[in-house]
Amino acid sequence: MIKQATIEQATEAANLALLLWPDNDLIEFIQNMEDNILNSSSAVFLAYHGEKAIGFAQCQLRFDYVEGTDSSPVGYLEGLYVLEGYRQQGIAKKLVHACEHWSKTKACTEFASDCELSNTASLQVHLKLGFTEANRIICFTKKL
Repeated sequence: MIKQATIEQATEAANLALLLWPDNDLIEFIQNMEDNILNSSSAVFLAYHGEKAIGFAQCQLRFDYVEGTDSSPVGYLEGLYVLEGYRQQGIAKKLVHACEHWSKTKACTEFASDCELSNTASLQVHLKLGFTEANRIICFTKKL
């Protein structure tokens, strides 16, 4: 079952997000999830197996230019994670569909995402979920 997260479910979402991005702080993730849940320009969805949260998707509206798109706002998949024992069962697809539906209710006609060039597993998931690769870039920084 897929549900849009409520403020009471922010900790569940944060715990799943920490599995996706383990180098972060749980307390900061809880605050981040609360902010996303309360913000009308973002949404968090949770997948449940019984009472257990087994996956999450976080999406938001992006009003700046999104690579490969020509409209604004664009619905944007910010994060997607399903517990390992529940993968290959269509849960990620259902979570992304929930994000896409939410984006349509916000007047979006396009939906986008990204992943690191080296993250081939994420690339394969995106392609399987119906995304089309728009571009590949390498970003540069320089200390001043």
